[in-house]
Amino acid sequence: MNMGLGCAKRSVCWPFGSLLDSRHCVFALTLLMLLMQVVVEANSWWSLAMNPLLIPEAYIIGAQPLCSQLVGLSQGQKKLCQLYQDHMQFIGEGAKMGIRECQYQFRHRRWNCSTVDNSSVFGRVMQIGSRETAFTYAISAAGVVNTVSRACREGELNSCGCSRAARPKDLQRDWLWGGCGDNLNYGYRFSKEFVDAREREKSYPKGSYDSARLQMNLHNNEAGRRAVSNLADVSCKCHGVSGSCSLKTCWLQLADFRKVGDALKEKYDSAAAMKLNSRGKLVPMHSNFNPPTGNDLVHIDQSPDYCLKNQSTGSLGTVGRLCNKTSEGMDGCELMCCGRGYDQYKAQIVERCNCKFHWCCYVKCKRCTKIVDQFVCK
Repeated sequence: MNMGLGCAKRSVCWPFGSLLDSRHCVFALTLLMLLMQVVVEANSWWSLAMNPLLIPEAYIIGAQPLCSQLVGLSQGQKKLCQLYQDHMQFIGEGAKMGIRECQYQFRHRRWNCSTVDNSSVFGRVMQIGSRETAFTYAISAAGVVNTVSRACREGELNSCGCSRAARPKDLQRDWLWGGCGDNLNYGYRFSKEFVDAREREKSYPKGSYDSARLQMNLHNNEAGRRAVSNLADVSCKCHGVSGSCSLKTCWLQLADFRKVGDALKEKYDSAAAMKLNSRGKLVPMHSNFNPPTGNDLVHIDQSPDYCLKNQSTGSLGTVGRLCNKTSEGMDGCELMCCGRGYDQYKAQIVERCNCKFHWCCYVKCKRCTKIVDQFVCK
């Protein structure tokens, strides 16, 4: 009897240890390969946010094996890791910043950007080309732009330094353009090279779903980077006798990341539904809508039902989520609980109280305990 990976004349498929006809054997092997592929594809560079190895001391000269062992990196990203080992800590911090901002923006939504493990991070829900996936890709790419740009300014990276952005034309002539600004140009380019590497090293048949998803991911990555770039502004510091501000030194500074999250959340709310045309390019699902710009988010699938837990879609459901009994918004019990009702509990919370200002210069508070009503979805 042939004990190889193929099927013998008696239709024995060795890896499964059971008698199958040839068609069943081929189907079983194909299914196994697809399952293996799903596991591999489920991993993401987002896992760098969860990886305990991401400390500066870990990235020393000759640490190539570390890059090859990091979970979730594509081959192109592993090569970039080997070339820019000192960047990896800040890529992880960028991913973590994106995840935290995502969870803040969606804290009152049925899907609240929960992380489910340390490899795929968000789980199977990211395999759906929904508007939630679009936001996640955008905010993650934006996070890397932010952290790498700041790391350059702080002198943490060998290959970049302070911003070399050109002096704005509308800056007053007697103001100095200098200081050490955030290196947005470098952060933008590095984020594009690293984050997009996974998509750019793939090749799918023209007109396929995977091809559409690849284009969607690249578009949303770019939208996230543009959000950071568009919100960056000039910051100035006054100089002069007794704070007269007779002279100013100005530089380029990134906006607070919450503003980036707010801007992308607005883009999420108006995300464009897309489809493939005959040339294999993404176009609006509805022809009477204007095509999205590079600043907009796009999606190719409808969002799954986030009301109930569903392993196939990755939805965690809203059972057990806190809700606001008096709110008519998405955080209200009616919408959050999807009409299933809610339970009421008494909860003890500790908060600061009786705060007093002491000269000079601090505030001292007491810690008070109180009982509050909490409402949890059934």
